[in-house]
Amino acid sequence: MTTPTTSIDVDEEEISLLDLLIVLAKHKKLILGLPLLAAILALGVSLLLPNIYTATTKIMPPQQGQSSALAALGQLGALAGGAGGALGIKNPNDTYVAMIKSRRVADNLIDRFKLKERYETKTRAATYTVLDGVTNISAGKDGIITIEVDDKVPKQAAELANAYVDELYKVTQVLAVTEASKRRLFFEKQLDNSRNELSNAEDALRQTQETSGVLDVGAQSKALIEAIGNIRAQVAAKEVQLGAMRTFATEQNSDYVRAQQELTGMRVQLSKLEKVGEPGLMPTGKMPEAGLGILRKIRDVKYYETLFELLGKQYQMARIDEARDASIIQVLDKAVPPELKSRPKRSLIVILATLAAGFLGVILAFLKEANEKAKQDPEQVVRLDRFRKHMAWR
Repeated sequence: MTTPTTSIDVDEEEISLLDLLIVLAKHKKLILGLPLLAAILALGVSLLLPNIYTATTKIMPPQQGQSSALAALGQLGALAGGAGGALGIKNPNDTYVAMIKSRRVADNLIDRFKLKERYETKTRAATYTVLDGVTNISAGKDGIITIEVDDKVPKQAAELANAYVDELYKVTQVLAVTEASKRRLFFEKQLDNSRNELSNAEDALRQTQETSGVLDVGAQSKALIEAIGNIRAQVAAKEVQLGAMRTFATEQNSDYVRAQQELTGMRVQLSKLEKVGEPGLMPTGKMPEAGLGILRKIRDVKYYETLFELLGKQYQMARIDEARDASIIQVLDKAVPPELKSRPKRSLIVILATLAAGFLGVILAFLKEANEKAKQDPEQVVRLDRFRKHMAWR
């Protein structure tokens, strides 16, 4: 008995290079015409775009370093802690970039160049956005800050780029950025406070003298009270120093322990001077009431005189360091009106548009060929209708 053999004929279409070339040749008008049309349109659009010129300036901000005045901070333990908080930042370039991008600089540039009218913006906020869009500020690993400004007019682009540097100069004169300027600002505030306190103490002493009628308390008593004032100033300085050390050191730290021991010794010495008195001097507890009041006022004056003197020295040293860093921002390359435009790159626009249109033309040619073959095959027509039905939105 023979089993009938069922033969299934399967038509396999083999896509050869010749078949592809035939399809491309058949739809050559689409494949060549679409890129040509895209190239003409891209060229026309690119010609309508205005030329943009980019002016570039490069600056080198100051490098943070330890100034000579830091070595003398040991004289003012109380102030060393506060000044220590004003040390240099980890990455100074980031700070200068942020300053250039600040609204203060933008406001000055908008008013100086009348950018609202130039950019034809209705609000100041819109002017900020446009200015930010035409400006590129970056800091390189080499420590150089680059400022790039785009404009339709080469001269205006260069002027605006250089104006950023001018405004940065002005900001650095106001804000404390460097370590020296931060210390100067710190000591300046402390010096003003000390000056006011000293003036108040002197006024209080004069009023006490006028009220009590006692103008002189004697050389020995005056020497004693001056010594007390000096010790009190040293105690106050050491207490502030310890307070600053607690922010970064534990109580077991050797420097902290040594400073604590020094403070204890100063307090003991101050207590002896105030209660017992040194040999050959009258104890303050046995002085007449009027004289004691005068001595206390003299002690306050001496205390603030000592602080004022120490602060004045540190302030002058900080000013010297700041003056030495006055020309902190160095311009490496000043912006000049660019001779060549930076954009639009018309040739690149035409080439990319042509390539994209050519690729699209090839895809459309094969889709068109597949659609024509499907219409000739009833089975393919049914499958296409089924595909369209499933793809349709319901």
